[in-house]
Amino acid sequence: MFTVMTLFAFLFLAIGALFLVVVAVTALKFTLNLALLPFKLLFLPIFIVAAIIKLAVLFAVGAVLVAILIPILILLAIFVGPFLLLAAMH
Repeated sequence: MFTVMTLFAFLFLAIGALFLVVVAVTALKFTLNLALLPFKLLFLPIFIVAAIIKLAVLFAVGAVLVAILIPILILLAIFVGPFLLLAAMH
């Protein structure tokens, strides 16, 4: 009987130690996040500026692609349009 009681005692001690480790890791994570919060707030404007620059570059690249494709499509319509009309009438 003493062996079973000792086994359960070790089991409860192991569960308690595991719970203590989980609580300690959670507290350490929260403390680290709280300590690094000023750095996150300090770098937030830099990230915002980087995101705005990224969006501006993407918009500019898209505008250049559209500016290149529109004349090509117009020329395509001018030269291929009559053949499409002829093929549709036949």
